[in-house]
Amino acid sequence: MTTTPQQDTQEPVTADARDTAEVGQGGGSQDGRSRGGGSGAWRARIQRAIRAAARPEPWKRGPVLAALALLLGLLMLLHARIPDGLKNVGSLVETFLPWFGLFVPVLLAGALWRRSASAVVALLLPVTVWVALFGGVLSDKSHPGGDLTVVSHNVGAGNPDPAGTARDLAASGADVLALEELTGQARGAYEKGLAKAYPYRAVKGTVGLWSKRPLSDTRTVDVAMLGLAGPLARNLSAEEKAATPRALRTTVATDQGPLAVYVAHLGSVRVNPKAGLSTSQRDDGAQKLGEAVAAEPNERVVLLGDLNGTTDDRAFAGLTSQLRSAQETAGDGFGFSWPAGFPVVRIDQILVRGVEPQSSWVLPDTGSDHLPVAARISW
Repeated sequence: MTTTPQQDTQEPVTADARDTAEVGQGGGSQDGRSRGGGSGAWRARIQRAIRAAARPEPWKRGPVLAALALLLGLLMLLHARIPDGLKNVGSLVETFLPWFGLFVPVLLAGALWRRSASAVVALLLPVTVWVALFGGVLSDKSHPGGDLTVVSHNVGAGNPDPAGTARDLAASGADVLALEELTGQARGAYEKGLAKAYPYRAVKGTVGLWSKRPLSDTRTVDVAMLGLAGPLARNLSAEEKAATPRALRTTVATDQGPLAVYVAHLGSVRVNPKAGLSTSQRDDGAQKLGEAVAAEPNERVVLLGDLNGTTDDRAFAGLTSQLRSAQETAGDGFGFSWPAGFPVVRIDQILVRGVEPQSSWVLPDTGSDHLPVAARISW
């Protein structure tokens, strides 16, 4: 009997077939597959991903998304170089700088939808910059203890219940309490509601300080206000607007020695399409306030107030170069304080020199359009 030799035929092996073969090498039996198949499958997936990434197509997709990601990173990285001459765009960006991080997941979703490797890689820049700028803010830096609790609150000129706000503030346990945006009509309610807890007070114009410790050497601080604006000004004449103080300085007597305390309410910021961000009065006030703090002979200084701006804003460089933010030093999170219903920025500040912030936090809503801010300091 003659046998016809069997002809060998070979078909080309595809990449998927090779991957399947590699997986099959993990074990010839069912037990072998269960032991080695898992790692083999992962190796196959990784190899497929590497091959896919090596192709030019994913890198060519989404050039606009990649460009936007790079621009976002550069915007946050170089925010201090954005000129303020064009409608104060620089200050506007710095006021809302932390919120630019929200564009990252939006761009990431677009990059994944377009399967754009270049856009995903470009997003590393804004992520790295945001983490470098604000990553430390998200951690809890507070410590137990402290010698003095200070609270600052813009009580709101349109506050419908000043007596209720006074009760809430008296219950806060603050040793020193600063109030801004006091009106003549509401001042009596605050004086009455805080009298029992705070036997000492100093009021100048629309700002005041209530204290459990004696006060002395109280005086008005010129913050270069040419006039008032906003709800505070509605019930004042033009002469009263120009003459009403918006900042004071006083000395609080403590067991560890005198503490210089400044209370300030700087000019309001207005945003409109034609003029952009209007900050001239606030910026002038910040400069004057910085000069007053620089001339302060007392080593221990606390500044409490509504500065109508964040510490990232370049307008406050004269203050932040001398004083530290209690929230940034000893807070937990951003400590946003305005608007009270949905806070998006921290414009109410507690800045210190010569004392150590131990903790910083935001108090609950009191009926004002601002939230109170608090800090515990030690010597």
